[in-house]
Amino acid sequence: MNNFGARDATRNKDVVVIGAGQAGLSGAYHLRRVGLVPDRDFVVLDHSPQPGGAWQFRWPTLTYGKVHGMHSLPGMELTGADDDRPSSEVIGAYFAAYEERFDLRVHRPVDVLAVREGDDGRLRVETSEGTWSARALISATGTWDRPFWPRYPGQETFRGRQLHTAGYRGPEEFAGQRVVVVGGGASGTQHLMEIAPYAAATTWVTRRPPVFREGPFDENVGRAVVAKVDERVRLGLPPQSVVSVTGLPLNDAIRRAREDGVLDRLPMFDRITPDGVAWDDGRVVEADVILWATGFRAAIDHLAPLKLREPGGGIRMDGTRAVRDPRIHLVGYGPSASTIGANRAGRAAVHEIMRLLEREPALV
Repeated sequence: MNNFGARDATRNKDVVVIGAGQAGLSGAYHLRRVGLVPDRDFVVLDHSPQPGGAWQFRWPTLTYGKVHGMHSLPGMELTGADDDRPSSEVIGAYFAAYEERFDLRVHRPVDVLAVREGDDGRLRVETSEGTWSARALISATGTWDRPFWPRYPGQETFRGRQLHTAGYRGPEEFAGQRVVVVGGGASGTQHLMEIAPYAAATTWVTRRPPVFREGPFDENVGRAVVAKVDERVRLGLPPQSVVSVTGLPLNDAIRRAREDGVLDRLPMFDRITPDGVAWDDGRVVEADVILWATGFRAAIDHLAPLKLREPGGGIRMDGTRAVRDPRIHLVGYGPSASTIGANRAGRAAVHEIMRLLEREPALV
């Protein structure tokens, strides 16, 4: 853990990067490539206790071989990873090695409390380690800190356990229990397939019928996904989940689970009872556990003082730049909320920031 001086001193930097996951490290790498120096010209702040971004909090049974579409960070490939090792360990070690190789000098753990208008056209970044003043900001805070919990009538009366994907630690704790899994994304299907052999019974409910996608997730599919998400953020709407655009990829494990009835889906229930869930048509399912695999929302509350949100609820974007404030770049938000998208967005954000700073990059 680093100690970076007096808490009450305001430190001036050209750029502050918030977050050291894939998006933040990509931004920091490209800042370094154009000639900016860590701790002199820019600073990277991360509230996590160690390298790894949100990956360090993933459940142990999510092994690296189960991770879909992990793309290496720019400038350093992730090679030779053991598919049977927890993804939290593999990616945590990779991020740590990356930070060391490029001397990114990440400050952690540092909580960013708020970003406000500062003096002389600068941004005031208030943190648990004091205040920073910046000419530009890369916000790369992802979604892990904002799990989404839907609200349903009777939820507070349920006598069993409710948890979110963010608190899931593996299937063994559900042994002998009746489990309702809510959510039609990749996490929901993974939870179901893991829990089914241990649980007394599982029930899968989703708001929309799941769409299973045949074929590879190739470049054409990727472009189509990015275009749809990009359209929303350009309109100032909150980004949609990736699976709502891509569908669920069919693989052998999912095919087996469908054949075994594990992935037989029911429509969303209408209310929660003390003993389970119920539908208006009279159907009732008794449950000991409700597992909400209902996704996450963008963790951007620290930007609230700048009033960047549009009436639609999102931040209107032009590329990585917030339309309402060209000093603010969101990387890993909307169309760049993927590992490869974050890499590209990091480079694009730095290009724009260098124009804002009116500095010629050392490298292009």
